[in-house]
Amino acid sequence: MSESSEHESVIKTPKQLIYVVLAAFLVPIIGIILLANFVTSGKKPGAGSDAYSEKSVAERIAPLARTEFVDPNAPKVFKTGEQVYKDACAVCHAAGAAGAPKLADTAAWAPRIKTGYEALLKSVMNGKGAMPARAGNPDLQDAELGRAVVYIANNAGAQFKEPPVPVPSTPAVTSTTAATPSSPVTPVIAASPALTSSAATVNSNNADAGKKLYETTCFSCHASGVANAPKLGDKTAWAARLALGTEQLTKNAIAGKGAMPPKGGSNASEEEIKAAVLYMAAAAK
Repeated sequence: MSESSEHESVIKTPKQLIYVVLAAFLVPIIGIILLANFVTSGKKPGAGSDAYSEKSVAERIAPLARTEFVDPNAPKVFKTGEQVYKDACAVCHAAGAAGAPKLADTAAWAPRIKTGYEALLKSVMNGKGAMPARAGNPDLQDAELGRAVVYIANNAGAQFKEPPVPVPSTPAVTSTTAATPSSPVTPVIAASPALTSSAATVNSNNADAGKKLYETTCFSCHASGVANAPKLGDKTAWAARLALGTEQLTKNAIAGKGAMPPKGGSNASEEEIKAAVLYMAAAAK
């Protein structure tokens, strides 16, 4: 065999050359596509498919109404200062809504701390400025409000002592030879304040989410009219706002307007904010 035949190219025709060039481009591309499909072929739930599941809503909105079974004869369990702050105070003091001093803002709290614990407690109990009396929750005991005052003030540099919690008296137990049935257990619903009964039902799939967001966040201002917030069901106050349309109202709620912080100071999704707007709008129609 001659030397020239040993080095002869396998591509002998223009058609074969075209096939080789195409293969050089297509083979790597097909390989990349197959690799990408393999990596992303894992089973994934549809985006947003569980947005309104109980777990998802619970993660974004707190606290949620819950049912607790307690013995009516058992002594009351007082909330800690931190619990009262999260349940009633954070809606304004976390974001500084309506001029409320933010938690741990030492500069804003310094002149207030100087007035003393008693003066601060009196302001909380009676209300001051945009802050409603008893932080908008009449069910809170004086000791619980005092604990909240100490928690907030001490986070800003105060050294207040936590007020003592009243010790409930223990009911006398009468001995008897007959079997005594155990005390009945009464379900107590630990929920937010009741809404106006005239609130209309929102005809949407996320109506429950809107109602929950109102009960856990929006009611703090819209139930009592704090900082000129239109009250739920007040048709006169809502008339001009309803004229803007729900889309504009939703944008205002998401971005914040006036004393209202963005999203009302919550971590709710934009869909839940819109649901709350629709819920309050329906109550004013």
